[in-house]
Amino acid sequence: MSNQEDEKGDTAVVSPTEETKPDEVLETEEATAQPAAEEPSKSVPAAEVEKKEEETEEEEIEVVEEKTFTVPVGRLGYSTDRGHRSPKAVRDLRAYVARHMKADEVSISNEINEALWGRGINKPPRKISVRAVKDKEGKVIVYPAKT
Repeated sequence: MSNQEDEKGDTAVVSPTEETKPDEVLETEEATAQPAAEEPSKSVPAAEVEKKEEETEEEEIEVVEEKTFTVPVGRLGYSTDRGHRSPKAVRDLRAYVARHMKADEVSISNEINEALWGRGINKPPRKISVRAVKDKEGKVIVYPAKT
């Protein structure tokens, strides 16, 4: 049955010598070896890259005003039913910062969002310390408070 179709006629059995040719193997090895030799690989930990991006992101903002707040999320977010507390806490934090910083547009950083959602949808923290930074365009960004 080697090199002939089987009884069904669907597939042909190929001998192992016909499957791979040494010339093709050498060509693929040369093709993969050349780009690696041209560009030396630089390995940078992902944490350092993220840290640099955060630093440059904050430095690019022209700070007009910066305030630190301890927001009572328990008073604001726990007034609703259990299944909607964390989304309500996010909305209330945004409204609290907008009211105190006199801004229309408020962005919440990932660190604050993760802190509010850290224990799930049912149990946001009772209070959270934040640092609100207002730029010259009137946009406010909320970061964790520096300790």
